[in-house]
This record gives sequence, C-alpha cells and structure tokens, in this order.
Amino acid sequence: QGINYVSRVYPNAEFYTCAIDRKLNKEGYILPGLGDAGDRAFGSPY
Repeated sequence: QGINYVSRVYPNAEFYTCAIDRKLNKEGYILPGLGDAGDRAFGSPY
C-alpha cells in the first residue's frame, strides 16, 4: 500500500528493498508488526 501510494505521487521514484511487508493498518502502521518507525528511529518510548 505504501509503495503503491508513493509510486503514484512520485512516478519516477526507484525503490531498493530486501523485503516488503503485507499491508498497513488503518493508522498507517506497517503490518505484521514493525511498530512505530519514528519511535524506533528516535528512541522514543513505545
């Protein structure tokens, strides 16, 4: 879902990835369960 959205907004974007998770939940979090990427990146408690 996320890659499809970004591809529509930025049609010339290139993606390099090792894995793609299945979907996003209604809040936009990656499933099956990365959690809040911003909290993980910046050390916020979660």
